Amino acid sequence: MNTQLVNSLFQVIQSLSPEERDLLEQKMKKPDWRETLDRIEKLRSEINAHRGGKPLDPPVDEIIHQMREERDQQILSACFR
Repeated sequence: MNTQLVNSLFQVIQSLSPEERDLLEQKMKKPDWRETLDRIEKLRSEINAHRGGKPLDPPVDEIIHQMREERDQQILSACFR
């Protein structure tokens, strides 16, 4: 543990204004997963509305499966050259 660094950081933090401390606390706070989920749901709704409710074709899970298969083939061919 770098005690000198910790002490220096402590002194710097103590010298911050209340506004700067608030900003520091906001930056150090972990993102709330519920806010992220809400943003994802909102974006999904916007995309769905833009597409008139029409689902993606091909479905996303099929695209992901195909991409995984392609990547597996790339890896296997690179291993056995």
